[in-house]
Amino acid sequence: MERIRKVALQAIREAGALLKKGFGEEQIVHFKGEIDIVTERDRRSEALIRETILREFPDHSILGEEKGRHEGSGQYRWIIDPLDGTTNYAHGFPFFAVAVAVEKGGEVIYGSVYDPLREELYEAERGGGASLNGEPIRVSGIKELTKALLATGFPYDVRKGGEDNITHFVNFLKVAQAVRRPGSACLDLCYVANGRFDGFWEPKLHPWDMAAGNVIVQEAGGTVTDFRGGRFDVYGQEMVASNGLLHEAMLQVITQGLE
Repeated sequence: MERIRKVALQAIREAGALLKKGFGEEQIVHFKGEIDIVTERDRRSEALIRETILREFPDHSILGEEKGRHEGSGQYRWIIDPLDGTTNYAHGFPFFAVAVAVEKGGEVIYGSVYDPLREELYEAERGGGASLNGEPIRVSGIKELTKALLATGFPYDVRKGGEDNITHFVNFLKVAQAVRRPGSACLDLCYVANGRFDGFWEPKLHPWDMAAGNVIVQEAGGTVTDFRGGRFDVYGQEMVASNGLLHEAMLQVITQGLE
């Protein structure tokens, strides 16, 4: 596992340096959907991470946001988000990160998230606790939603109706101290792990949005489930993450929006 961790940290730091160097410059932007974009820095970051992984582990599988799947013959799968917060990055808004997770036997066993602007590296290994720049972190001790700072995000098809998260957002606004929408799910989850946020929820997520942050929150003492309180599935598209103390109250609010 130490070799995997070493490669993950090398890849995530090099990708972060690439993104930091290009931040604030005019970006070449391509549209994957009406408001879903990708920049050339996304693609370069993912290519760098993939090359680093496959150079050391040619039999490992990779699932990435931009280039999809690479099926290897080994038992490990890397799940990578080369730039979480692309819209922020393209507009010069300083909230984005790189995320790398490792899955074995259907379980995410390692996750790391790097914010290159703040030089904050979040990391967790299953059963080994969570850290920020090498120092242990824990979720908050907030017990009431009225005193909680929550975070969320909206799907790229928000203009098309369906599960757009707006009802949940309004419901939480009425009961929480405040709700934020920073624009990077993996960093939102790390902020839950570090106690900066007390809870997070979001529908229509992808594995690369959740994989690393999931293990970091859990190893920091938090709770992660689906919208109905069931077992979290990294391929299940929805997530509720909290300090554990607020989890049932958050699920009750979400249930109101599902009725």
